[in-house]
Amino acid sequence: MKNKLLSVLFGVALAVLVLTAAIGLPIYVRPFYYAHINALDMPEYTGHTYEEIRDAYDEVLDFLTLPGREFGSGVFPYSEEGKSHFADCKGLFTLNLVALCLSAAVVITLFVLKRKRLFTPARPCGHPISLWVGFSLLGLFGLLVMIVAADFSAAFHVFHAIFFPGKDNWLFDPREDAIINVMPSQFFMNCGILIAGAIILTSIAMIVVPLVLQHRQSKKDAANPPAK
Repeated sequence: MKNKLLSVLFGVALAVLVLTAAIGLPIYVRPFYYAHINALDMPEYTGHTYEEIRDAYDEVLDFLTLPGREFGSGVFPYSEEGKSHFADCKGLFTLNLVALCLSAAVVITLFVLKRKRLFTPARPCGHPISLWVGFSLLGLFGLLVMIVAADFSAAFHVFHAIFFPGKDNWLFDPREDAIINVMPSQFFMNCGILIAGAIILTSIAMIVVPLVLQHRQSKKDAANPPAK
């Protein structure tokens, strides 16, 4: 029973780790945003330099990801409504980071226990838990990608309705919250593609690697049958 419960915990923690790590990619890898500045012609249509746009984004991200930072958006003006939305986002960013750290701690701890033979993970249908986590995430996000690809705008609105219930402060007025001019929908779409791509590729790896290792072990066992 103990191993079954720990195996379930391992599977859940592994899924959460993959999800939160993927979500963290566009947040913590800031060059991903920097690459969009010139690619989406932001300096041309905003009248601000590359450096001003980058510094404004960094100031917003510092507020979202670092403790004790006051909100600011560089050379771009902002309203109290806009500031309150970023405060709401900060809560979600913090939640994702906490979930990432906790899930990583659980996965690493159980992996160490496994190496020391203090924990034997269950193998449903003869396959490791990571394979089933991979199948689950692949199916879930494959479906999600198809839904979002069908109508990104509608999916974007549904996302905000779910994570910011009863609020409309995410509907920025570009004249009052000019930072939204350098956070275009194309950038958010590419963030979604990056997150979904990372989850799907990781899921495929969690499926393929155990199957390849299992196949190699089967060939090795067949080539070296136990002595009678």
